Amino acid sequence: MTTPQAPYTDPARVVDALRSDGYALLSPATVAALAGCPLEELMALAPSWERLELDNYLKDGGRYRRRRHSCFVDSGTDLTQSPHRAHWQPVEYNALHGGMHRLFVPIEPATVEQPAWSKLLRALGGVCAAVAGPETWYVEAHQFRIDTADGIGRPTPEGAHRDGVDFVAVILIGRHNIKGGETRVFEANGPKGQRFTMTEPWTLLLLDDATVIHESTPIQPVGEHGHRDTLVLTWRKGAFQGDDVEVSGA
Repeated sequence: MTTPQAPYTDPARVVDALRSDGYALLSPATVAALAGCPLEELMALAPSWERLELDNYLKDGGRYRRRRHSCFVDSGTDLTQSPHRAHWQPVEYNALHGGMHRLFVPIEPATVEQPAWSKLLRALGGVCAAVAGPETWYVEAHQFRIDTADGIGRPTPEGAHRDGVDFVAVILIGRHNIKGGETRVFEANGPKGQRFTMTEPWTLLLLDDATVIHESTPIQPVGEHGHRDTLVLTWRKGAFQGDDVEVSGA
C-alpha cells in the first residue's frame, strides 16, 4: 500500500489550521519564506547531523538513535540559549522514557550560531504566539538521526504520544536509503486522523500538542547506511518541563 503524499497547508492558513485541525504541514518553500531566508541557508545546517552522539537511554536496548539537545528561551523579542540541562518528560506523556533526567550532548555552537537557526526558531515562535497569544516560550531543540544499521529504526519508540508542551515542530532534514517513516497525526479526543510520508527536506509538521497525538512508523533499509534525520522543536509556556521535579538517577 502506498502512503499518501504530504498534504501541505496553504501558507495563508497556517494559524487557522493549527486552531481548527491541531496541525499544519509546511512545504520547504513555505518554511524558508516563514524564516525569512533562502532554503539553501536552512540546508546549510544539515551537515551537523553527521556528528550526533549515540542515545544511551533507549529502554528497548536499541542503538538506532543518535541525537543532540539544547534549550532556548524566546521572550518574543530575543532568543537566548539556556545553560545546558537534561531533558525530562513525565510518564503521562512518555510511558517508555518518562521520569528520567536524560542528559544529551548539546547542539554544536557552530550550528546554533548560523543565522538560519535563530531565524527559524524565532519565526516559529511567532506562529505559536499568533495561535496562543504572546508568551515567553521555553524551547527545546532535538537533533535526531534514526539509522537502520541493525535492520530497523524507530523514530518514536514510545508510540503515538503527546509531548506535554504547547507546540511541537517535526522537521524532516533528510532520508537516505530507507522505506517507512510514515507520519501519523490523530485527534487526542476524537476519531479523525491523517497519515502521510514526509520526503522533501525541510518539510515541517507543526502540532498543537494539546489537541493531537503523533507518531512516525519504523524505518527499514533499502540500501547501505539507511537513516532518517529530523529536527524536533517544542515550545512550552511557563517553564521547561522538569523545572519543578527533584533530580533523580536516570
